[in-house]
Amino acid sequence: MGRVSDRVCIVTGAGRGIGRAIGEALLAEGAKVCFADINGAAVSALAEAANSQGKAGRATSVQVDVTNRQQVRAMIAHTVETFGRLDVKFNNAGVNKPMNFMDVTEDNWHFIMNVNAMGCMIGMQEAARQMIAQGTGGKIVNTASIASRQGFDKVAPYCASKFAVVALIQSGARELAKHDITVTGFAPGVVATEMWEQVDQDLMDIGAAERPGQAMEEFSYEILKGRVAQPGDITGTTTFLASKDSDYMTGQIVMIDGGMTLV
Repeated sequence: MGRVSDRVCIVTGAGRGIGRAIGEALLAEGAKVCFADINGAAVSALAEAANSQGKAGRATSVQVDVTNRQQVRAMIAHTVETFGRLDVKFNNAGVNKPMNFMDVTEDNWHFIMNVNAMGCMIGMQEAARQMIAQGTGGKIVNTASIASRQGFDKVAPYCASKFAVVALIQSGARELAKHDITVTGFAPGVVATEMWEQVDQDLMDIGAAERPGQAMEEFSYEILKGRVAQPGDITGTTTFLASKDSDYMTGQIVMIDGGMTLV
């Protein structure tokens, strides 16, 4: 028996990187998982692969824009129709587009805030509605960041969006406790994912880095563990937050950054 056996989970932003790793780790520990992403082909392939590799009937997928409430509702309805209920919702989908602070535009601000903050809010609300209707409680887990604990240059809107995620965790925890719904989050540091590869390129495009890999090196030189994280370094904590072992936690953020940010 795994730590999350038969728990029904949704993971957004699950087409790649941390989200994919979260979903696959949950499956490995016995959960039933809806992989959700704006890239429907990516999550469909992941679910098909899981169902054909010894996890038959325990994975499904949905294409979703987390900023679209109707699509989020449809994602939850599909999950409930497929697996019977919703126990855990990971609001993991996120974007970044670095710009020099003085060059940040309204479009850049709204793009990042809409996905990372509003998308998180919508996901929390709709998951909570389903859990309240079930009357069985549940868990909501949001992806924050080291950028939720201090501001970094070149990524001001991203930092603001992740500070907002922390506020949503605390506010949601207070509001939903009476329904036996916990709200927690985790804050990764520098993780070797496709998103970081794109950030690396974006920073070169705005003249903030001169060569590939420079940005990751500069961001990670203070990591006490001496290396950047791999997605698998994150999933021990995320599975814990989805399991009964974290039932007495709510309103809290767990830092998973190798000792980069000590708060």
